[in-house]
This record gives sequence, C-alpha cells and structure tokens, in this order.
Amino acid sequence: MFEPKFSITQEILKDVGTVEAAKEVIERAILVPKFEAQFRKEALVRTVHFGTKLEGNDLSLTQAERVVAGEPFDSAQGKRDRDIQEIINYRNVMEYLDRLKEKFQESYTEAQLRKIHRLTTERILLEHEAGEYRQIQVVVRNLQTQEISFRPPPAVEVPYQIEDWLSWLNSVIGKKVHPILRAGITHYELARIHPFVDGNGRTARAMALLVLFLEGYEVKKFFALEEYYDRNAKNYYAALQSVEQMGGDETSWLEFFVKGLAEELLRIKNRVVELAALSQLPQSDGTQVALSERQIQILEAIRAHGGQITTKEARQVVKMVSKDTVIRDLNDLIDKGVVKKEGSTKASRYRLAEAKA
Repeated sequence: MFEPKFSITQEILKDVGTVEAAKEVIERAILVPKFEAQFRKEALVRTVHFGTKLEGNDLSLTQAERVVAGEPFDSAQGKRDRDIQEIINYRNVMEYLDRLKEKFQESYTEAQLRKIHRLTTERILLEHEAGEYRQIQVVVRNLQTQEISFRPPPAVEVPYQIEDWLSWLNSVIGKKVHPILRAGITHYELARIHPFVDGNGRTARAMALLVLFLEGYEVKKFFALEEYYDRNAKNYYAALQSVEQMGGDETSWLEFFVKGLAEELLRIKNRVVELAALSQLPQSDGTQVALSERQIQILEAIRAHGGQITTKEARQVVKMVSKDTVIRDLNDLIDKGVVKKEGSTKASRYRLAEAKA
C-alpha cells in the first residue's frame, strides 16, 4: 500500500501555525457582505488565471476576468481559442468543486478525479482522452528549454498507482495526517503519476484544493495558491522535482506547499483586518463608527492615492452615484472624525484624520 515519505520539520510546523492563526482571523472577521463576495470573486479569477498561465496560457488577468464573468471575448484579438477555452474550463472545475462539497460522502474517488480532468480539458483534448487515463508514455519538458525534466511511470501502472494513492487518502492512517499535508501529498502524487495525456498540472492543483476545501481549509474561498506558484514558478517545479532527487521523500515539496498557503493566507488576513477596521472605526469616546460600503471604498482609495484624494478621484472609485452623494459621504466621514478636508475650492483634498490617542 502507498504511504508517503516525509518529515515534519520546524519550517512546516511554523508555517502550519501561520496558516491556523490567519485562518482563524479571516473566518472570525466581520466584513460587509459585498466585500466577502469581492474577495471570493478575486480569488476565483486569480486561481483560474494563474492556474492556466502556469501551463502557457497567454491571456492577461484582466482578459481572464472577462472570460470568467462570461463576457464576450473576441478571439480575433490575437488570443488563441484554446486559451479562452482553458479559462472557461478551469472556471467550470472550480464550480464543480463547490458542488462536490455539498454531496461529499467521506471518500475521494476516481470518478471525481476523472470528472475534474474532463472539465479541465473539455474541447481541448479528444473525447476519448478527456477523463481517461493515458495509454502512452509521456514526458514532462521544461517550457523554456524543452529539455525533459521528468519521466512519469509507464501507462500500464497508472490505474494501480491512482488506486494506491486513493486507498491511502481514504484510509484511517491517511486521515491522521494533517489536511494541509494531505493536500500537498495529493498535489505531488498526481503530478508524479501524470495519469492523463495533458492537463495534469491543473488537475493536480484542483484535486489538492478539493482536499483543502473538504477538510476544513476552505477559508471562505478567499485564497489562490496558483498565484504563489506562478510567482515562484522556478522554485515550484524544483520543489516537485526534489522528491525524486531525494529518493521519494516529499519533505522539501511539502515545505514549499505549506509555505505557499501560509504566505497567501497571511496576505489575505492583513487585507481582511484592514477592511474590518475600516468598517468599524472607534471614535475618541470609544464608541464604534459604522461606515457604508461606499465610505470604505473611499477610505481604501485615499490610502491607495498616498493618503489624499479629490472629489473627482472619489467619484471614479464610487461609480453609479451622483456627485452630491459622494460629497455627502465625504462630509459624513469628516463629521465622524475619520477624514479631514484641506482647502475650500474645487481643488480641495481629503486626507485621513490623525489617529486620536
């Protein structure tokens, strides 16, 4: 029976601790519903964009956002139909993961794995290849140099190795391993086995995400590990390859995997804390000041503009409302002691008020 080899290092312990602490803050934070929805939307777009970019997709983040939103996109703009289809497909994979959570029956199955791959490669691979294990030997090449970097196991071994991995994942022994490590092991094993002719990277990352989602690390779906992998692409592939170099020991890979989740959740935690603080600011007498969604957007814009903003700039941030509405929001922020106004002409600017001791 398959049993992964790895050690629990101080680095892994430290980063798991960071994940746990950030997770608790994020899940306990009280945010305006609109901002929660925005966090999830941004995470979905980043997951889909960077998850396909790693495999050579040329669409920009903005273009990917349009495709994810279902907006019409003209492939004649120089973008391949395949790039657009890959974005659509990976969005569909994320939607499938959401549906799986609602009907999960305690066990991970081949059917789930095959479905993820089928969605990943719809209209890209031939019908008899999508969701079906490869019947040929494949190799993994470096995208830049085209050198062979890895030779997966022979096709005849794929069904048996998948069965072994799933048996471990669903076993009592496997379930004793921390969920974050189970997700990392899932990611590596699927990348190693390379069960399909194409789309293995996206399938491995999606299956690892499913493990996190189903085992208590959904974290409101605010995070996107794929961006971390893309930002550290060289180290990502090196960490995967290190397992073979270390005789099958997954420790270095798991250190990289856990560190990525820790960094991403720490970034999200800091953002959530900032937004939560903006939505309930204390006055000098200790009472809380409730702010509207528009006012929070204005305060974020002030910070993004170096600590000051004009009425015109505020209107560009808070769209679909009148100038008078924006001015009322700004004046209310002044009355609450959150913002101060400098100047009395059209060129006047709004700054964050000094914090009161």
